[in-house]
Amino acid sequence: MPRPELVIRTTREDDWQAVRALRLEMLRDTPLAYADTLERSLGYDEAEWRRRARRGESNGQTAVVAIEGDRWVGTMSCYVPDQATGPMLVGVYVAPDRRGDDAGVTRALLAEIERWAAERADTLRLEVHEDNPRARRFYEKLGFELTGHSRPYELEPGGLELEMVKRVR
Repeated sequence: MPRPELVIRTTREDDWQAVRALRLEMLRDTPLAYADTLERSLGYDEAEWRRRARRGESNGQTAVVAIEGDRWVGTMSCYVPDQATGPMLVGVYVAPDRRGDDAGVTRALLAEIERWAAERADTLRLEVHEDNPRARRFYEKLGFELTGHSRPYELEPGGLELEMVKRVR
């Protein structure tokens, strides 16, 4: 049976329940990849989830999702912390059964993020935990390069967040 068509779009406030479900899935799958914890996220109220879902409707940030049929299979967000550093890719997640080049989900999400970032700056940045080599290899495959900059990871167990950058225009 063929897969439903992949739809890439920004999130809206009324998506809050799907945003919540996908975020909890992300945190269960790869807790080290996000500056949040499952326990803390389970405690967020509806107002917080609605605020997070509105990121796709904001001018200074964006949140995009990949949807197949009724299933949300991936997400990426981007914001501009400041003009000096430019756009920052965050909250990257693709469901395990939709990862890899054959599925095309990651590349489709990234293309939308890169389009958004290119309207604002020449480069797109991200941070990846030093203990997540699978993600780092994938980002390198997509054209990101380590900058040599790092910062301490804010949650336990600690470690470093490694900065990577890609030219988008």
